[in-house]
Amino acid sequence: MAYVYTGKLLRVDLAAGRWVIQEITDDMVRGYLLGSGLAAGLFYDEMDPQQDALDPSSPLYFMTGLLTGTLVPTGCRSSICGRSPLTGIWNESGVGGYWGAELRFAGFDGIVVTGRASHPVYLWIHDGTVELRPADELWGKDCFETKEQLRTKTDPDAEIACIGPAGENLVRVAGVMFLGRVERAAGRGGMGAAMAAKNLKAIAVRGTRRPKYADEAGLRAQVKADNADIRDKSVSLSLLGTAGGVPATEATGDLPIKNWLLGSWPEGAQTTSGQHMFELYPPKHTHCFSCPIGCGKNIEIREGPYAGVSGHAPEYETLGAFGAMLLNPDVAVIAKANELCNRYGLDTISVGSAIALAMEAYEKGLLSADQTGGLDLTWGNAEAIIALVERIARREGLGDLLADGVRAAAERLGPEAEEMAIHVKGLELPMHDPRAFVDMAANYATANRGACHLEALSYWRGYGLEWPGWGYTGPYNRLDSTGKGRVAFDFQNYMSVFNPLGLCKFIVKGGVEPATVARWVSLALGWGLDADGLLHLGEKLFNLRRLINVRYGIRRKDDTLPRRLLTWPRPSGSAQGVLPDLENMLAEYYQLRGWTADGIPSPEKLAELGLA
Repeated sequence: MAYVYTGKLLRVDLAAGRWVIQEITDDMVRGYLLGSGLAAGLFYDEMDPQQDALDPSSPLYFMTGLLTGTLVPTGCRSSICGRSPLTGIWNESGVGGYWGAELRFAGFDGIVVTGRASHPVYLWIHDGTVELRPADELWGKDCFETKEQLRTKTDPDAEIACIGPAGENLVRVAGVMFLGRVERAAGRGGMGAAMAAKNLKAIAVRGTRRPKYADEAGLRAQVKADNADIRDKSVSLSLLGTAGGVPATEATGDLPIKNWLLGSWPEGAQTTSGQHMFELYPPKHTHCFSCPIGCGKNIEIREGPYAGVSGHAPEYETLGAFGAMLLNPDVAVIAKANELCNRYGLDTISVGSAIALAMEAYEKGLLSADQTGGLDLTWGNAEAIIALVERIARREGLGDLLADGVRAAAERLGPEAEEMAIHVKGLELPMHDPRAFVDMAANYATANRGACHLEALSYWRGYGLEWPGWGYTGPYNRLDSTGKGRVAFDFQNYMSVFNPLGLCKFIVKGGVEPATVARWVSLALGWGLDADGLLHLGEKLFNLRRLINVRYGIRRKDDTLPRRLLTWPRPSGSAQGVLPDLENMLAEYYQLRGWTADGIPSPEKLAELGLA
């Protein structure tokens, strides 16, 4: 076996209560890497486009990245992949922490789960041994309780991936949760519901295997130098995590306010910022496996109405979703909502967006007091925010309407609500505005899992970040649509290798370029990969995911943005009056991609990429 990976894929049939081990060949790894790359390759061969995401037979993939569990900076990540219960198309929900590394140490590069157990179960995987155990007494427990109880049943140091009550209730914005109170989440796309549809409560892993390297001395020397550079360029993330970005995003017009309707909110951005939160609640810093940055922050609220809230602090997306989006200026309320989402197993972006839709619908008369169950859904109402998080998790009252995401909720509320539902292909937008960084418009419209900022992260360029060896330097007009199709194309290709490699994209913010990543792979595996080869792999994997979506009916008509973001400019702030020229960006983008006018990869492009 070639160095860092095990070459073993565990296939579990829960209906039969059996499992087999499949070999992962070196050719498979060279062709797709691991993580979500190999998952996409397997899924393309195994998928049934007519099969619902919650059909027990629909395969669900838990995959480690190629460099997960290694000494490479941020080699910690894993991906949960398959058809999204929320969007109905391809989904890969990534997560950091320690679980992915521990799965590899336990002897496997990934797990494929099919079928539905006759009663709730959990998997216990340790040093090559696989056990399927009953989880009836865990069903109904929140994610914090589940982790604690499973560690007593397995190993005190076992790493746990689990669902909470939201997943069990088949809430389509439910995530898969890791690390208990020190929470990490594979939040997006509803993969918690996909686990629950199989009666799978959790997967616990523990192992002692460690990776070997083609050139260990060379890799250690390279990583030592690169870690120092990453730390120097990531000081703000180390000190404040992503939460420190709220004031800057508000100043650039990047922060969505009042369900994307307003342009400025400076006072609220300050009171919901990481800077203010950590003054009130001094944080404890945490790191994921092999991470030189340490963006994780834990807090505890000791007094006031939310005393007792503790655990992972809200990050930028959560602060935006439960703060500016709802005109809620109280960071303690956000911390409470965040803790509830972590307990129940909910995606904070989608839940905050759903509550914003409800508040706007209430303001405009589409929801009556009777329909809200007595809640006063005026903007910023803390009691209503907390209550709706709980009702969404339990599918109670209005929560049931919101539990399937904003697209489904708007369809049930009627045509007048459609314009209030801010999503692409069914996935709610994260807290970055394509009217402030117009290159993100092209990315959101074409990203394979819907409105996903992580498929490009090109807005970093608009904040002044540069990568000289990659050709991205010099002045950059974030409000001008000219040439931004190329930006989306380039950044998507680069970001497409990170989940397959098991690396955190924050290292790109730390100055890491394609040549550096290719060097790590070559030293770890002896491949001789260069930057061009790495980006070619990224382009291949992006197109493979597009092919999956084409089988689900995705075409050019779906590559668009919500009407509000194409026709309603921000009324104030530094992005005032700006709208992205999506049509021209897509024309450039499609040409670079080699896609047909209907958005399908051409035979020539597929042959070029080795996907014919």
